[in-house]
Amino acid sequence: MSDAHLTETRLLSEEILKGNFLQVRRDTVSLPDGQQTTREYVIHPGAVMVVAQLDDGRLVLERQYRYPLQRVMIEFPAGKLDAGETSLACAQRELLEETGYSARQWARAGVLHPVISYSTEFIDIWFARGLTLGERKLDAGEFLDVFSASPAELLAWCGQGRVTDAKTLTGMLWLQNVLSGAWTLDWQAAMS
Repeated sequence: MSDAHLTETRLLSEEILKGNFLQVRRDTVSLPDGQQTTREYVIHPGAVMVVAQLDDGRLVLERQYRYPLQRVMIEFPAGKLDAGETSLACAQRELLEETGYSARQWARAGVLHPVISYSTEFIDIWFARGLTLGERKLDAGEFLDVFSASPAELLAWCGQGRVTDAKTLTGMLWLQNVLSGAWTLDWQAAMS
């Protein structure tokens, strides 16, 4: 099946903003009917999220203040990819830096595109188990609380609207399906 009748073609592109982390572009595009319009979007390097489960089944979660929303959010551990870094290496690094946990086993579940209307961002979803607690190594200027909750508690918070973070909601969807046996994961040993 062809997507030609839906595809937009870039005619011009200009950089509106180049920050330390993000870039904003404005493109002039040709629509499928030949008309022209503009598209503004954010260039994002990509990220990972980790659904880390303790041996007792509880989940490793974080509480972190998110400035754009001016509130503390409940989230799964996550972070952006560094240049040249593999997704698994990023997941291992972020879990250790933010929570102090390292994992013996990892499984890539899939990918999430959280804001398809205005960003190139993708988030690779990783599961981790066989956790060992070590020392956190937070980045300068990073402040967060680490705690654990049962899958049932997290699901209730999602239903009550206490959890509104898209990646965490998606992680909960994956977790529910994995726990029910509807979806499977391909586990691998951690790489050092």
